[in-house]
Amino acid sequence: MVGQRYSRQILFSPIGEAGQAVLQRKKVAIVGMGALGTVLANHLVRAGVGYLRLIDRDFVEESNLQRQMLYEEEDARQHLPKAVAAMNKLQAINSGVTVEGVVADLGPGNAEALLADADVILDGTDNFHVRYLINDVAVKHQIPWVYGGVVSARGMFAVIRPGVTPCFRCLFPTSASGRGETCDTVGVIGPIVHIVASYQATEALKLLVGAEDKLNPHLEQLDIWQNDQMQMDISTGRNPSCDVCASRNFHYLGITEPEGEDFALLCGRDTVQISPQYPQTVDLEQLAHRLHKIGAVNLNAFLLRFHIDAYTLVFFKDGRVLVQGTDEISVARTLYAKYVGH
Repeated sequence: MVGQRYSRQILFSPIGEAGQAVLQRKKVAIVGMGALGTVLANHLVRAGVGYLRLIDRDFVEESNLQRQMLYEEEDARQHLPKAVAAMNKLQAINSGVTVEGVVADLGPGNAEALLADADVILDGTDNFHVRYLINDVAVKHQIPWVYGGVVSARGMFAVIRPGVTPCFRCLFPTSASGRGETCDTVGVIGPIVHIVASYQATEALKLLVGAEDKLNPHLEQLDIWQNDQMQMDISTGRNPSCDVCASRNFHYLGITEPEGEDFALLCGRDTVQISPQYPQTVDLEQLAHRLHKIGAVNLNAFLLRFHIDAYTLVFFKDGRVLVQGTDEISVARTLYAKYVGH
């Protein structure tokens, strides 16, 4: 049955029966289960990678359905966490692999626990700070990872192999966060997502079966609307003075959160995320009982949505709160203090 399922992939000689057996013993972590992440996970589960860990902090919304291929309208109606909705779908696609959905915000406190045991890490995020965090873990633990990003009709990707290629900080010494276009300001079309994620998945398969000599040595950039493609050879681009791979200064793994809660804008979504300094477990049913007296409450097994005036507060079990309807941290802070406390 296993041979029949993967028969066409086994016929591809660079993988073959030996490579297929190797794939079934490998573990991959995917950070971000949005557009890129859902395509990545779909490819790798169907390819028979033995263990996938899906990490995402967010839940499914209707606007996701245009490009995030694993989700359905019912997922959006139920406001399912993306990691859970993706896990459910992928387990139905291939019961012969293990899929672990982790509803969490990747940060200094959990990054090594979630990533350090992976054979390959795949980037499905839209956040440079998270990529720097992935890079710290990858360099520290010598784990290869594949960077990818898309916006509009443009995309790029690169394979990062600690000790062999430049690390992410070599390629991008300073963060582009907040200075560029995002999917929420200029949009994105589905085909570029599938193209970039398919390239990423292909590089991941090469890494997993040991075909390092076939890895793409370039930082690839594509614009499928303008029919442009650019390759930048990065194979000799290691920075001998790099703070991360040369000096092994893992700044993004340092616990540097200030006292109290951490407030962060979410990629132009008119949303502020509030994260507790230390992990905690929230009793959502108890919170729903308290809040339903003052506003509309929608509760499922994973999160609680509380609607009050023009705002929606989304509570997760790990203590995170999304304040939707504002991009002003001062407003989010006031709502949090008013309805949650400190």
